Amino acid sequence: MVTINKEFRWEMGHRLPGHPLCQNVHGHSYRLVVEVTGEPDESGMVVDFGDLAALVKPLLDQLDHCFMLDPDDAVMRDLLEANGFKTTCVPFRSTAENIAVWFLERLGPSLQDRPNVCGASVTVHETATSAATVSWARPSPS
Repeated sequence: MVTINKEFRWEMGHRLPGHPLCQNVHGHSYRLVVEVTGEPDESGMVVDFGDLAALVKPLLDQLDHCFMLDPDDAVMRDLLEANGFKTTCVPFRSTAENIAVWFLERLGPSLQDRPNVCGASVTVHETATSAATVSWARPSPS
């Protein structure tokens, strides 16, 4: 079994209404690490790094230099949309945990379709010292 990983970066603004500090408009230099575990295929790779980058690119294009909106945050939605700013509305609070789940939900199906892949994880680093990780593993045959 071999685990590979590839790292990506993007800039994004957000806020967490009701949080004592994070209710203020702010942003982060996010770092995403995608790990994939499996047996190397006939090419000698678990997943080609270029293929992994191609899967992630449209997601980063959507998020880079945008403001991630919580659907309940009408104040920010109205302000940003009225002024034509780039936004991404998601059905959750924009915590590192929820963003990690968002990425895995979008990347997981393409990785699960590969018979040599047995698991993957996504880590979203919100700051240099704070991150959230979510993962999936293919059930072992009984």
